[in-house]
Amino acid sequence: MKGSITRRDFMRATVAGMMVLPTLSASGSRPVFEPDKETNASIPRRKLGKTGVSVSQLAFGGGSRFVQYKTDAEAIEVLNWVIDHGVNYLDTAHGYGDGLSETRYGMVMKDRRKEIFLVTKIEAREPEAFQREFELSLKRLQTDHVDLLHIHGLGKMDDVDKIGQGGGVYEVLSRLKSQGAARFIGFTSHTDGAAAKNLIERFDFDCCMMQLNPSKAGNFEDLALPAALKKNMGVVAMKATAQEKILGNGPGKANIDELLRYALSLPVAAVNIGMSSFEMVKHNVEVARVFKPMTPAEKLDLLKRMVSTKASLEAYFGHHSDIHVA
Repeated sequence: MKGSITRRDFMRATVAGMMVLPTLSASGSRPVFEPDKETNASIPRRKLGKTGVSVSQLAFGGGSRFVQYKTDAEAIEVLNWVIDHGVNYLDTAHGYGDGLSETRYGMVMKDRRKEIFLVTKIEAREPEAFQREFELSLKRLQTDHVDLLHIHGLGKMDDVDKIGQGGGVYEVLSRLKSQGAARFIGFTSHTDGAAAKNLIERFDFDCCMMQLNPSKAGNFEDLALPAALKKNMGVVAMKATAQEKILGNGPGKANIDELLRYALSLPVAAVNIGMSSFEMVKHNVEVARVFKPMTPAEKLDLLKRMVSTKASLEAYFGHHSDIHVA
């Protein structure tokens, strides 16, 4: 982790001179995430690529499922429970629930920040807007830094070019890392494995999160995943249930245990999943806790069952956005 900087230094370094970090802790230093702290019911941990950080192999998703909790009290209870039971990778985004997700996370972070590998994502593609959104995210999260900051929702090749253009958001992201406001940087994508592969090969990211499920939609497993592993990036799987479109019974469907085991059997650090009920949370935590890798025969059977779903899912995810959720 980079050394902390003063507000004046940070202000001077930003493009627009507008970013202001929240106040540091009373001791004057950033709280340091304690990656090796274990609990009695801990979920197994894996290294997040070249970051060297140990994270729970189940990550808690703060998207549409999380903002469905009717009250802040219920959401906070769930967050505290998963932390108590070994989940230390918590993922959210600036746009989830128009800020509701980050705000709820902040209610927990103010007391438990050191226990959490905290991840958020920014969707803006204009550098000034990216910085403004990040500033607001830090305020909502009640922290002065995140452990991982993603560019949210990579699309096709034109998006790769926009992100990487001179003075673009990749440069902003890199500067935030050098200033210590984000320990590590990355991007997320569920749309196009070829575009993700290109972005991985062109730029220096620490991590990425990509769609990985047995439908093979987007060709992430064949294209982007090997490219990321070649650079020793920390990889997190998302869309393990393809937005629940392959979850259930019948042709092209599988149960949650199979889908989680498939994703966890890949060479990833964690599987990030949204969970809309306490029962679902408890079930998935237990699946992750007792996880055993799929056998080649189990994997082949599941892949055969999913062949028919790839085309429809690629069409769906070509237009789907999980950035703004109600």
